[in-house]
Amino acid sequence: MTVETLSSAACHGGCQSFHSHASASTGTVMKFGVFTPPGDGPFPVLWCLAGLTCNEETFAIKAGAQRLAAELGLMLVTPDTSPRGEGVADDPAWDMGQGAGFYLDATQAPWAPHFAMESWIIGELPGVIGAHFPADMERQSIMGHSMGGHGALVLALRHPGRFRSVSAFAPIVAPTAVPWGQKALPAYLGDDPAAWAAHDACALIAGGARVAELLVDQGLADNFLDAQLQPERLAAACAAAGIALTLRRHDGYDHGYWFIQSFVGDHLRWHGARL
Repeated sequence: MTVETLSSAACHGGCQSFHSHASASTGTVMKFGVFTPPGDGPFPVLWCLAGLTCNEETFAIKAGAQRLAAELGLMLVTPDTSPRGEGVADDPAWDMGQGAGFYLDATQAPWAPHFAMESWIIGELPGVIGAHFPADMERQSIMGHSMGGHGALVLALRHPGRFRSVSAFAPIVAPTAVPWGQKALPAYLGDDPAAWAAHDACALIAGGARVAELLVDQGLADNFLDAQLQPERLAAACAAAGIALTLRRHDGYDHGYWFIQSFVGDHLRWHGARL
């Protein structure tokens, strides 16, 4: 499989690069970023999933994670948040369509031909990373922010054993119960509530899906906290299921990347210890 390098720069003794490849999953050219730490590798892989309106550059540029990732010897992979390009369906709203793939495989028109984000991230992109970068694909963990936090939780729950650890910043924990998910899930998956529940972290946990432990950080000045995020739902689901959840609530922090910068080091150390 051919991978095109779009840019590459030295960073904290390692390399931050951005790439594209022709995806069989989405039928489009897909982009992703890779931070390779200094050394020969192979390095454990930490997947970093971004949120609504973001792309493969957002976390890499804004989170400030590379310095500590270099020290810990972690490879960071930042996938784009949706397929894009000519002929790819979109929506005028910022919370649907391009930039808002919700990390699932759509089954409904007009999204189904290209919106296959779960297949790309779980099935196809790991093969690309393993073939073209000094990655140890036996050691993978996943984290995400907002929609990407939803993606990290759901993909870990849907694919047990794939990721050694999972964490999230301000995740959408129960999309079937909040407006973002109530808009996106029927559009992408149709009218079947069971299909929606299969991409809802709290519903998956209630249905028996398990991970060993979770780390979640949530800012209490987040404008989306009450309407869209509702971390108390995840706390209740984990308590009922016996999943060890570390849920940290932070006064004064909002939904943005200043919040992520403030606590990303804790997440990298969390994953590094488990990788």
